[in-house]
Amino acid sequence: MTPPKNKRNIEVVRCPWPSNELSILYHDREWGVPQHDDRVLFEFLMLEGAQAGLSWDTILQKRENYRVAFDGFDVKKIARYDQRKVQRLLRNEGIIRNRLKVASAIRNARAFLAVQKEFGSFDRYLWQFVGGKPLVNARRLGGKIPARTAESDALGKDLKKRGFNFVGSTICYAFMQATGMVNDHVVECFRYRGLDGGNA
Repeated sequence: MTPPKNKRNIEVVRCPWPSNELSILYHDREWGVPQHDDRVLFEFLMLEGAQAGLSWDTILQKRENYRVAFDGFDVKKIARYDQRKVQRLLRNEGIIRNRLKVASAIRNARAFLAVQKEFGSFDRYLWQFVGGKPLVNARRLGGKIPARTAESDALGKDLKKRGFNFVGSTICYAFMQATGMVNDHVVECFRYRGLDGGNA
């Protein structure tokens, strides 16, 4: 979605965190849009885990490299990665070369497949944590947005029980924000309204 045209040249109001062209584009087109595609959900889960301890801008800059290095986030392929593939990934300067995070991607892919088998899709499993529809918050510019919630606590706890790694409550909440399980755009942001089930 492109920002609304304004005949009076009044500046478009966004959430305060996008600070460069890449993050503005991500904010305007993706962040907070309800996502139900399992491949995309796995991509976000992987990228949020890779981001741990780093800035999201760093991950956005490396996102295309991740897509190439990890076979387009094909969960079945990633679940079959062997040590030779791990070593190639650890030599890849285009991604975060952290052994624990690379190993976690493979482990999470296998756990992801298990959830798909049990529930029919990861999407069906995931959205039960918010009752099947986005939680719409009413954050204000200048207000504080929490790093975790009861819902992200519950999701993180259940994912860990199912064998996932890098799924602490803070990571889970960032994942929930990104995939539109919660609408945390501030109410003044032009993207706040209209995020209802993916009709961005």
